[in-house]
Amino acid sequence: MAIRVSISKSKNAKSYYLIEDVVKNGKRTTQIREKLGTHEELLKELNGQDPYEWAKKYAEELNRKEKENKQEKNIIVKYSPTKQIMKNKQNTFNGGYLFLQKIYYELGLHKICDEISEKYKFEYDLNSILSRLLYSRIIYPSSKLSTYKLSKRFFEQPNFDLHHIYRALSVLAEENDFIQATIYENSKKICNRNTKILYYDCTNYYFEIDYEEDDKRYGYGKDHKPNPIVQMGLFMDGSGIPLAFSINRGNANEQTTMVPLEEKILSDFNLAKFIVCTDAGLSSTANRKFNDKGDRAFITTQSVKKLKEHLKNWALKPTGWSLPNDSTEYDISKLDEEEYKDKVFYKDRWIKEDGLEQKLIVTFSFKYRKYQQQKRQVHIEKALSLLETEPQKSNKKRNSDYKRFIKSVNCTESGEIADNEVYYIDEELIANEQKYDGFYAVCTNLDDDASEIAKINHRRWEIEECFRIMKSEFKARPVHLKDKDRILAHFATCFMALILYRILEKRLEEKYTCCEIIQCLRDMNFTDENGYGYKPCYTRTDLTDDLHNVFGFRTDYEIITEKEMKKIFKLTKK
Repeated sequence: MAIRVSISKSKNAKSYYLIEDVVKNGKRTTQIREKLGTHEELLKELNGQDPYEWAKKYAEELNRKEKENKQEKNIIVKYSPTKQIMKNKQNTFNGGYLFLQKIYYELGLHKICDEISEKYKFEYDLNSILSRLLYSRIIYPSSKLSTYKLSKRFFEQPNFDLHHIYRALSVLAEENDFIQATIYENSKKICNRNTKILYYDCTNYYFEIDYEEDDKRYGYGKDHKPNPIVQMGLFMDGSGIPLAFSINRGNANEQTTMVPLEEKILSDFNLAKFIVCTDAGLSSTANRKFNDKGDRAFITTQSVKKLKEHLKNWALKPTGWSLPNDSTEYDISKLDEEEYKDKVFYKDRWIKEDGLEQKLIVTFSFKYRKYQQQKRQVHIEKALSLLETEPQKSNKKRNSDYKRFIKSVNCTESGEIADNEVYYIDEELIANEQKYDGFYAVCTNLDDDASEIAKINHRRWEIEECFRIMKSEFKARPVHLKDKDRILAHFATCFMALILYRILEKRLEEKYTCCEIIQCLRDMNFTDENGYGYKPCYTRTDLTDDLHNVFGFRTDYEIITEKEMKKIFKLTKK
């Protein structure tokens, strides 16, 4: 019997149901097939879409599937305990990549591959290679050799050989600028790209080699490994989606890497009006002046410790603080910390240094102060523990390391050389650090409201998360490639995979963690039921439901016929 929509109205709510006619005890009656929810609940879930229209389409889809599977509703698959499975026949497939494939084709990456293939006239399938490199980087991150093997786990099998991958890497490197610019242009059609604000940051990736070569140079590695590294500079837009990247020498000054990539954005991306937001390590005067032209602007973190003395005194002074939309002037030294723990105070002033006028904005938060105090206390306790056991290990230290609190002298108070080096806690350093607890500063050439500028700067954490995802989830390090062009292509595929993932994450309304999403895609496996279709062997969850609802197809029925699976393949490639 046909499934149809029924609406039940009460005094306080309107509810939607799917009903169908059934025959019980020789009598025709109606039963509820599925409760869909109230009008208000569905409006919220469907982002404003008309619940009734959605419910009708859902009923039509169920009716279509019922019709298609009418003869297969009671499929009985026979298995024999004495019959061996077929040799070399793959029985399990991953279908999680299908959601990534939908975004891949929406971004027009298949057309980009076609255009490049036409230019180079090669015979191998670049689209098949690139798509598998991207899906595998997210679901099965590994080496290129392993990627070739693991991509055979997907429903749609690769139609290329391993040596084709390495050939394709050189082409991808050559066309890297074209690919980045075209992806950006295509992405504007399928998602919001807030290019009014751009975030820039750098990180580095190490190689398991003990010699320098090309861009692989010894430098300050954020992994703290004694290996050659390359630097990656990354621009991210205000929506949290990567925009452009570059690979630079491992020993290059990070501050010099921003302008060349920004110039490429200005020329290739047809962007001219935006705000560049960076951290203190990238905020050179030259970079600020570069974005003090035309319709561009900058917001950059400023170390309060490194301010000139008169500015530092002004920043740390307890009086003269304000709250957004509040004309009261506050003295933070007289406030109750518990009462104002969730407030962020600010003060600002214009300064002129090195011929550049900029606004200095300083914020103060009791919550941030407490966080810094707790973090320092953990470091002090670690330092005390090391002092009691192996103080000599404190000689190698960094500015953010707990070992910084351990000081050593090799002479007595009278100036005589001591027999042994003496170690102790540096109370003076602790007291000096405490002065800055709770304070945070930025500089900008914008004359906007200080609280709004602080909000823009606060979102820098998303670009740091981009690096974490590439390093931890996508396993972009260590890099095992040698040739310069293949190294660039490796990071190009990581960059493109990150765009796919970020768009997927946005469509899921950022309700799930990166680990949850990737593990879910990895677990979405199916078994081949001897020609009858494919049986899901994953756990249906809220996340799998959201994936299916967002992307417009379902793989969570008890069995998906081969015909239906082919339709899904076709749908994901529209």
